[in-house]
Amino acid sequence: MDYILETCNLHKHYKGFKAINGLSMKIPRGAIYGFVGKNGAGKTTLIRLICGLQEPSSGEYALYGRKNTEKEIVKSRRRMGAVVETPSVYLDMTAEENLEQQCRILGLPSFEGISDILKLVGLEDTGKKKAKNFSLGMRQRLGIAIALVGDPDFLVLDEPVNGLDPQGIIEIRELILELNRRRQITVLVSSHILDELAKFATHYGFIDQGRIVKEMSAAELEAACRKCVHIEVSDTKILAHVLDDMGIEYKIFSDTKADIYARINVTKLVLALDKYHCEVISMQESEESLESYYVNLIGGMKHV
Repeated sequence: MDYILETCNLHKHYKGFKAINGLSMKIPRGAIYGFVGKNGAGKTTLIRLICGLQEPSSGEYALYGRKNTEKEIVKSRRRMGAVVETPSVYLDMTAEENLEQQCRILGLPSFEGISDILKLVGLEDTGKKKAKNFSLGMRQRLGIAIALVGDPDFLVLDEPVNGLDPQGIIEIRELILELNRRRQITVLVSSHILDELAKFATHYGFIDQGRIVKEMSAAELEAACRKCVHIEVSDTKILAHVLDDMGIEYKIFSDTKADIYARINVTKLVLALDKYHCEVISMQESEESLESYYVNLIGGMKHV
């Protein structure tokens, strides 16, 4: 698999505090990577490191295959756009003027493409309205627009929906999907709101206390959280035979315990098992939420 970003045993310490503590992660090209963790878990620190705003204490990372210790890493970073923490906008400028200023900062030869970016983020009709008069959602979209100047193919967004109202959250979500699907931009999105990320992320990295606890695809997370029936029987070999005949998906854990991944007719199943003298000891329906999965994953956390 082709990876935009790879980190290996990355550390960042501040006067004895380990903000990043042996973090290793891989972001596939073309992914929307949901970077999930509670506030203070190390999300923003990692983002600041890969953007070149800070240097790691130890360990390394590679961006487009170039290691952070190589001079060529500067060229790799030019292919990135980022909104770190709050959007950096000039409040006394219009949306268009903000983008023009970013073109100057990047040394671009012209302002070509600015109108397209403003249209993409839904700010094409703001005219002479200054950014200080924008809503929080509009400022967030302006921050993303500024990050898109220079045509990056890797976009890093730090808590982009934090503080937004429901409509603002929807607008940011749809914009991220648009950038990923139509422009093939790989997106790293950090958030502590797992339910929102689950609506668009293709991959996940769960971070706690400065290290990645688990990486997985959206399909793997869905499988981990799907509804199932925990069943205990006298013989799971017989249970497997009966479920195979019914065309029902299941997973055997022991001689007596299994999970069934389907809606089942309890009476029909019990009668089918009874023909083979297999007793049903207990049955319990279960559906793990995304939040409970995260809590169980990192162990002992009360909330995301």
